[in-house]
Amino acid sequence: MKVSELLEQRRQNWHELERLCEQGVMRRRRAGAAVVARFGTLYRAACADLALADSYQLPPDTVQYLHRLVGRAHNQLYRTKPFNVSTWIEVLLMEAPQRIFQDRCVQLAFCIFWGAFLLSFFLAFSKGLFPRYAEQMIGQEMIEQLESSFSSTIHGRDASESYAMAGFYIQHNTGIGFKCFASGLLVIPGLFMCLYNAAVLGGAFGYMARPDVAEGVNFFHFVTAHGPFELTAIVLAAGSGLRLGWSWISTRGMTRLASLRATAVYCMPIIGAMMVLFFLAALIEGFLSPSSAPYSVKAAVAILSSGALMFYFVVLGFPRSSGSAIG
Repeated sequence: MKVSELLEQRRQNWHELERLCEQGVMRRRRAGAAVVARFGTLYRAACADLALADSYQLPPDTVQYLHRLVGRAHNQLYRTKPFNVSTWIEVLLMEAPQRIFQDRCVQLAFCIFWGAFLLSFFLAFSKGLFPRYAEQMIGQEMIEQLESSFSSTIHGRDASESYAMAGFYIQHNTGIGFKCFASGLLVIPGLFMCLYNAAVLGGAFGYMARPDVAEGVNFFHFVTAHGPFELTAIVLAAGSGLRLGWSWISTRGMTRLASLRATAVYCMPIIGAMMVLFFLAALIEGFLSPSSAPYSVKAAVAILSSGALMFYFVVLGFPRSSGSAIG
């Protein structure tokens, strides 16, 4: 049988595929399994027919028709999903907090970060126990930079500068978060990065909290409002990175690549929550933190932020049904 005759017999399948494309069956949320399977079969057959038509130089009209048909079917089969606000709200307000609440890697990152932060804060604050701890932990150069940066009372700044600084904070803080996330892929470096950042931040906070450091008043006037969101986002970055790194060690019967891919999809809501927290922290740090608003206002924002985080992680994150935590 000639190729031209074979393709002519397949014309009925082309018409069926064209009809399915016109009906938009692949755009329907609940297209049946049989319809999807049939669409895939017809699409693969049309691709093979197009290859034959090209190879045997059939009439240009037939080749162009198959090109258009295959392209149309491809766009429906592999279409980009539109951004759905309601879906993302559901992900961020339901899936993300429950995964964060139950994930062992996030819990481990939380304990490491806040344990090291508080210990480093105490050691840097208490000069009698380790007099040189702050200098050794954060370095004399950083101490001098902190004292210089917060030597003047915070009086606010121009709105245009606040917009620029908010953009800078979004880039800078997110960069820190993704460093913690990326280092988690190798597990041990991720744990070290989480521990190191916590120790340095805790040491800086502890040093600036000393009664003899006059610049500490301005320091806490600046960092109090955005601190809860920013520090929590760092914990989520470290925890999700550790979860991804652990996936290629504990594969649950899958190949390492398949386990990594599945865990990446699982981590997306956690990463989404992290990005939202970094964004909110940058807005506060760009506009409220450097403003001349009373410290009581900034402290109130920090308290409200902490309360919102507790509600998000504990109330929304508490398991709705029986299930074990992610190991």
